[in-house]
Amino acid sequence: MYICVCNAVTERHIEHAVKQGARRMRDLRQNLGVTTECNRCATCAKQCLNSALERSDAAQDSLAVRALQALTGGAPGFEPQAS
Repeated sequence: MYICVCNAVTERHIEHAVKQGARRMRDLRQNLGVTTECNRCATCAKQCLNSALERSDAAQDSLAVRALQALTGGAPGFEPQAS
């Protein structure tokens, strides 16, 4: 779906920008031109940014859990012994 019609920015563009490190509206403005023309997209762009950030954080959390499980042999509550 188009978020910023003035600059032809879609939800996918915003999701990709988040994957590339965008974390603030300022990042979207600088990289994609969001809100640089009429500013009508600001609210929707912010919502899309927040959603993309939440999905990104959840994916990173999931990766961290899987990495920890791989390191501990998948045993929940595993605590390495001090050497």
